[in-house]
Amino acid sequence: MFSAMVQRIREVLVFLFLAIVSKVTGVKPIFSRGGFSLPFEEEEAYCLSWRLGVETNNVRGWRTVPSKCLCHIENYMTGGQYERDLELIVEQILGYADGIFLSGDGLDAWILDVDDTCLSNLLYYRGKRYGCDPYDPPAFKAWAMKGVCTAVPAAQGLFVKLVDMGFKVFLITGRDEETLGKPTTENLHNLGFFGYERLIMRTKANKGQGAVIFKSGVRKQLEGEGYRIWGNVGDQWTDLQGESLGNRTFKIPNPMYFVP
Repeated sequence: MFSAMVQRIREVLVFLFLAIVSKVTGVKPIFSRGGFSLPFEEEEAYCLSWRLGVETNNVRGWRTVPSKCLCHIENYMTGGQYERDLELIVEQILGYADGIFLSGDGLDAWILDVDDTCLSNLLYYRGKRYGCDPYDPPAFKAWAMKGVCTAVPAAQGLFVKLVDMGFKVFLITGRDEETLGKPTTENLHNLGFFGYERLIMRTKANKGQGAVIFKSGVRKQLEGEGYRIWGNVGDQWTDLQGESLGNRTFKIPNPMYFVP
């Protein structure tokens, strides 16, 4: 761990040195990671474009973050911009919700995804180089079993306000109910997620279903029960695709992984 910390400090110092060289001399220095070299400004520009492509769903089916974008994604997720983006999105959500006239029959619904919408897996993905390492199902399951996720910044406040407004909030997740039901429920409650209408997880009947099919089926069932879905919030495009999407969808940023 100590050697890894020393290496990280060295990388940061090199990063700062190259930035100063570029500013003083006007020469674009080479910043290299993993054997791939590009002028630093070009590399950063590429990673900005890649992240935009991910968030606009133009880049699809990707398995890992490009290794040359590790520093960019780390800086985005931990340097403050991620939180600022979340605050803007929550502001838009609440502005929209404030304009909805609730019927009073208890059937005005709102849907929130769980992983990296309500519960943050940032600490886990830090150990996976912020998505540069391939997805590891057993390791993620072991992490989720611990029930130690923190809340996604601004998400807990959004949840409380939606409940206070009178919406029936449904939490829908692809996590397996049989093995992860208890730790997920306890994790949510420990972070102040009380008062939701239902936590809906995968059962044996949903095994093998893609995210779009699974979540479409859940939403369609809720509409069959009479619920009006006013809003749908998720960090993956597959949370916001398919049938019975609701009146309006909101995408939470997540450049660390892609769920098909």
